[in-house]
Amino acid sequence: MRIRPADRPDDLGSMADEELMLLVRKADPRAFALVYDRHCGAAFGLAYRMVGTRGLAEDVVQEAFLALWRGAARYDGARGSVRSWVLGIVHNRAIDALRRTLVHERRRASDEGLERTMAAEERTDTEAVRNDDARFVRAAMDTLPPDQRRVVELAYFSGYTHTEIAEVIDVPLGTVKGRMRLGLRKLRDELGREGVTP
Repeated sequence: MRIRPADRPDDLGSMADEELMLLVRKADPRAFALVYDRHCGAAFGLAYRMVGTRGLAEDVVQEAFLALWRGAARYDGARGSVRSWVLGIVHNRAIDALRRTLVHERRRASDEGLERTMAAEERTDTEAVRNDDARFVRAAMDTLPPDQRRVVELAYFSGYTHTEIAEVIDVPLGTVKGRMRLGLRKLRDELGREGVTP
C-alpha cells in the first residue's frame, strides 16, 4: 500500500485545520495535538475573560477540548472555521462553569446563614433600583433585532472581543462592528426613554 504524503506524521503540520479534523474524527492523537496547539491560546484567553480565574479557565479549556475529541464528527466546515467552533465550545463550557460556580456559591451562602446576617439596608433602595435597571436593560435587549442582540450579548455578557465575535458567528469584522454600533445606539435610545443611564 502506498502512503500518501499527507498521511506521514511529518506532513501534519502543513495541513489545514479542516483536514486535521478529518483525522481527529478517526481518533488520530497527533492531529488532535496540532488542533490543540493551534487554538489553545485563543481558547484560554476567552475562557479566562469569561470566568475570571486561571484555574477555572484551565478546567474550561480542558473540558472544551475533551468535548472536541469526543465529538469531532459533529464539526461541519460549511458552518464555520475550526477556531470558531472551538471558541463556541469554550463559550458554552464557560457558561456552564459559571452557572455551577453560582449555584455552589448560593448554596454555601445559604448553608452559612449569610443571607440572614446581611444588613437590611443592603436589600432596600439601592437593590430595588438595581433590579429595576436590570429589568429595563433586559426589556431593551429584547427590542433589538436578533443579529444585533447576539453581538451585544457576546461582547458585554460573555467577554468576547469584536474579532472573536466575528469568528464565532462567522461574519466579517466590519459587520460585527456595524451591528454593535446600531445595537448600542438602539439600547441607548430605549434606556433613555425609560430614564436609565446606559
